[in-house]
Amino acid sequence: MTARYELGIDFGSIDAIDMHVHLEVDECGHKAMPEDLFEASAAYFKSAVRTPSIDRIAQLYRDLKMAAVVFTVDARTALGHEPNSIEDLVAGCSRNNDVLIPFGSVDPRRGQEALEDARYQAGQLGVRGFKFHPSLQGFDPSDTSYYPLWETLEDLGLPCIFHTGQNGMGAGLPGGRGIKLRYSNPLLLDDIAADFPQLTIIMAHPSVPWQDEANSIATHKANVYIDLSGWSPKYFPASLVKMGNNVLSSKLLFGTDYPLITPEKWLTAFAALELKESVRPGILKGNAMRILGVES
Repeated sequence: MTARYELGIDFGSIDAIDMHVHLEVDECGHKAMPEDLFEASAAYFKSAVRTPSIDRIAQLYRDLKMAAVVFTVDARTALGHEPNSIEDLVAGCSRNNDVLIPFGSVDPRRGQEALEDARYQAGQLGVRGFKFHPSLQGFDPSDTSYYPLWETLEDLGLPCIFHTGQNGMGAGLPGGRGIKLRYSNPLLLDDIAADFPQLTIIMAHPSVPWQDEANSIATHKANVYIDLSGWSPKYFPASLVKMGNNVLSSKLLFGTDYPLITPEKWLTAFAALELKESVRPGILKGNAMRILGVES
């Protein structure tokens, strides 16, 4: 029987919380995506270590005095490929619960099964949130046929991370391997944020080419945040940095997209950003603690 995750992080002893870390391979060696997608994303991001184990991820963050939110993506319908094991992910986070926090994932295109799976992952496994990738999973999150899922997640009271903007997945492949960028337009999430105001939504990544839309949504909706993963901070859109100094200072979250970008590389570039020193602690840790419900 899979043990239920229990949070064991001493938040007073860590310096940052990385809200966006991928586990791409489970204990049996099964990968989260078909091989061609792995190869394309590795080339796009120029990542050296593509599939670290969960214990290796934990040791990296332990050595850096950080915590990390870890997840995979269930895109079985769109990809015709079984996801890696959520149970394995939770078990790995449980034995490393001093630094790791598990988020779950369900395939929205599975209808009622997705709702049941979300309740199982939250209730039995103890995941602390959910991850979605509309382009990879092949769905429009604003389609009302998915509203029962958002209602379920709102009732569970757990935050949801949605990929937004440009996709490294399928990049450079013919037709982008059929992956449609428009499903990752943050404006599609505005409908959900408006109709489910108690659902915490995290828009993953600078939402290029829709950054102004993302800025507007995060400013307008109290329940919407932006994680800063997937891009080196030196490439952040100027509007994001400018608003991060004022109206979005409480809405931005540290995230790397590890293993595609390492924490060290991200933090080095972040240190060079023209940000007020007063907003950096919130971005690196404080804002995430509030979302995760562990604010001291």
